[in-house]
Amino acid sequence: MSDQSHQDDPDSPGKRSGQSGQADRKGGPGHTVLLALALAVPVAKVAYTVGGGEAVRDVFFGMEPSNWPDVLLGMVLSDPLLGCVLGVVVSRVVFALFAARGAVPSGGGWKGAARRLALTVANPLAVGLIALCVYGPWWGLATALVAYGLRQGVVVEYRTGRRGHHRGGGHHDGPHHDEGYRPPAWLRRAAAAEQWVALALTVVALPLLAAASALDGTAWTTVLDCQVQNGTRVSAQRLIELGRKGNGVVGWNLDTEEISNGAGCTDTGTLRVRAAWWE
Repeated sequence: MSDQSHQDDPDSPGKRSGQSGQADRKGGPGHTVLLALALAVPVAKVAYTVGGGEAVRDVFFGMEPSNWPDVLLGMVLSDPLLGCVLGVVVSRVVFALFAARGAVPSGGGWKGAARRLALTVANPLAVGLIALCVYGPWWGLATALVAYGLRQGVVVEYRTGRRGHHRGGGHHDGPHHDEGYRPPAWLRRAAAAEQWVALALTVVALPLLAAASALDGTAWTTVLDCQVQNGTRVSAQRLIELGRKGNGVVGWNLDTEEISNGAGCTDTGTLRVRAAWWE
């Protein structure tokens, strides 16, 4: 009777663990948030920067569909905090996805420990190296350490069986459950806290940072001073670069608010186009 009650209890450890594992296999909330941001944020960035309306359509047509990801890439490259938080979230989502499919090595001994260390360190080092190259050493170090710390919580939960796939009766199913693994109390508490930190970064911090970057009034790519011909008159005008054609540039003309071809372009030295939304 007690076994049946345990199976039917939606709040039992086995049920909670199975639900967590299923969420990981589907990508969890991070998958949904990342997809939504990838689709909505670039459009919001272009809309606020160029003024919305028909201008947005003209800009996206002018840069061609294959260049649309350049908007998101430009935002990430120009905003260290957004880029580092995005790297941490992506690292954690990917790791949880593979952990739910049995990627976390089980078993004790130095071999098991070495495999788990290699598994948990490789990706944080990669995202840390990217942040180091793009933003500087301190950003790279912080990104690597946070990404590694969040992965450790996932490892503890899967090794203890508190997270993973369960069959009926709460039996653990998967090579990532260690029957004899008993982490200290502080490590179990840290693993539980890791879930809340990861959730806060994914569903609160990342969307807020992305929205702030979209509405900060800066361009997602280089702003140039170009020579633009209007009829028989040639004048210097500012263009947001959308693409290069031969020796010239195709860009959004900030002075005439239309797509223009520019020649003899030089960098203005700033990405600022308008005041931020909150100013």
